[in-house]
Amino acid sequence: MFGFQSLNVYKKAQNFNVEVRKFLNRNNFDYSTENQLRRAALSVVLNISEGNGRFTDKDRRRFFIMSRSSLFECVGVFDTLILEESMKREKYNSLMKLAEELSRIIYTMIKNLS
Repeated sequence: MFGFQSLNVYKKAQNFNVEVRKFLNRNNFDYSTENQLRRAALSVVLNISEGNGRFTDKDRRRFFIMSRSSLFECVGVFDTLILEESMKREKYNSLMKLAEELSRIIYTMIKNLS
């Protein structure tokens, strides 16, 4: 097992990614929206993984910033979907709760490396 696989932030990012993928699999969105959201959610996980493989704090921090930025990208898609009434409010709220918690954790990681 790699060290990052036991991290709480990694597990929460994986959970977020799985929930986004389930949501996408249950709905029919245009290709660009689905592709963008799917890639952004996966990017949250992958940047946490890759950042943990880096040796300097500066380099690790850069990947954690990218992870958080990808999370924000997901939120932008959620907001668009809710505005165009393509997403139920309950699902929006549940995904936003996961995103907010994950954002706080990643933010703390970034600040601790400053």
